[in-house]
Amino acid sequence: MHKRGLHVGKTDYRVHELVAKIERKELQLPEMKRQYVWTKTKVRDLLDSLYRGYPSGTILAWEPAGEVETRAFAVATDASPGSTPLLLLDGQQRLTSLSSVLRGEPVTVRDRKRPVEIMFNLEHPDELTFITEVADESSDSTDADEDDLADESESTDDTDDVLLARINRRAFVVASNKIKALPNWVAVTDVFRKDEAELLEAAGVTDLKDPRYKKYSSRLKRLRDIANYEYRVDVLEKTKSYEEVTEIFVRVNSLGAKLRSSDLALAQITAKWNGSLALFNDYQASVKKRGFELDLGIILKNLVAITTHQSRFLTVSALSREDLEAGWKQAVKAFDHALNFVRSNAGIDSPTYLSSPFLLITTAYWAHKRDYKPTPDEAAAFRKWLLQANAKGRYSRGSSETILDQDLAALRAGGGPTELTARLLQQVGRLDFTAEELEGRTYRNAVFKTLFLALAQDKAVDWETGLAISAKHAGKADKIEYHHIFPKAYLKESRPDLDPSAADDLSNLAFIGAKTNNKIRARAPKEYRKDFDPGRLAAQLVDFAEGRDEAERYEEFLTRRRAAVAKKLNEFLGVG
Repeated sequence: MHKRGLHVGKTDYRVHELVAKIERKELQLPEMKRQYVWTKTKVRDLLDSLYRGYPSGTILAWEPAGEVETRAFAVATDASPGSTPLLLLDGQQRLTSLSSVLRGEPVTVRDRKRPVEIMFNLEHPDELTFITEVADESSDSTDADEDDLADESESTDDTDDVLLARINRRAFVVASNKIKALPNWVAVTDVFRKDEAELLEAAGVTDLKDPRYKKYSSRLKRLRDIANYEYRVDVLEKTKSYEEVTEIFVRVNSLGAKLRSSDLALAQITAKWNGSLALFNDYQASVKKRGFELDLGIILKNLVAITTHQSRFLTVSALSREDLEAGWKQAVKAFDHALNFVRSNAGIDSPTYLSSPFLLITTAYWAHKRDYKPTPDEAAAFRKWLLQANAKGRYSRGSSETILDQDLAALRAGGGPTELTARLLQQVGRLDFTAEELEGRTYRNAVFKTLFLALAQDKAVDWETGLAISAKHAGKADKIEYHHIFPKAYLKESRPDLDPSAADDLSNLAFIGAKTNNKIRARAPKEYRKDFDPGRLAAQLVDFAEGRDEAERYEEFLTRRRAAVAKKLNEFLGVG
């Protein structure tokens, strides 16, 4: 029998009822829960699953005996609950997504509000295409979200017509302006907010005799029925303590590998240290203001490193509240010093230029162990190690936590930059770069970040504006990005014999702004080079002498620039 309220035990509740309870704050989030992190494509796939009638898991909630610390949902809610709220332990990502889409509310992701626009295809095939994608969960970034049409075009060289034909085989896609303009696509939010007649008219169906009327009407009803999908809700009784509920939360989420270790550690920490989440979030926000937008997991891993002298979260359960409070004070001091060091001493003013944020943890721990009083020689040596480890991707190879713990152990035993450098050398074989090993590397490689730092140190500038290369420029036109020296479109037309990946070679990339890139477009280097000061090109190691500005000499251009890049890197790193 269906029940209207949330009660202890196992009961089925419709999606629209759960969404309403979130809006009225009858369902809230405990402090232990991580923030909303789903990408738009995950929301798309959830809707697609519910539309097909696939199982969508269960919901876990808890009725606490007294007041506990809570955190806000990523969607808007009423000012005060109408009744005693329950705390949502498992199902936050699904219910937040559904609340956003059904109510038309934007979600807050990393302090930025954004709408979740998913489009529904009234003309989808009767046999729906399977669209399951295996994503890299290591990059839990919401900022990389794009529309489906953009995602498709990034991975193929097909025309827009071909891409749209592929998209039209789906029932749901992430919105784009091109898809919104098509009459057979309707915003999912509109389906729940507008009359059917209005939706059909917008789709060009104005007559009941139109053969599309019955099909479209049936599909709109099927989509609206998502609001009646029933989730099984398990509600834990109020006799359970916060600590026991946290243990249940950790076990439930560990079984399905739904959460990262940092999320589970956060749950355990907040269970012991009530109110600590606000401290962590405030500090994370202060770090962001200094130009370092970092995942909360890095802040927590630094706390664990300073407190336990190793980086793994497995030890969190053994720490007392007193340990955590004392460790937090030391961790903040150490991390502040690390940020100042990498920015002022190493010229790294953004995590964009770090091959791994773990480098900040090692820097913080080194400063902490040296009581923030290294000698000038040791500070210089550590800076050198930091830049070398960054360029070689010290924590981007193999088991990064194991490697980090090895470095922390060396520092704990009294070692310093000498010992860290020896470990790095043992890992990578050599500290310098050869032109040969740069062949085939792209912007994704750690060395590309170091090239930016090296050129920035030499005061390289944008070719058009003369602005020093930096990621800090305001305005889209002036923001420094990386672009191809030999434009990809130009190479595709002039050198069809080339492997398409050859255009993305690191040595074919320069740091220029969007305005400069728009001026270049698909023009040949021999044409656009006349528009820019030769010295500005040379400062970025671009040498077009002896005809190396022509497509036929592309390989020769790469070989020459690759050698120049290797030399510049070695000079910057003080090796070779």
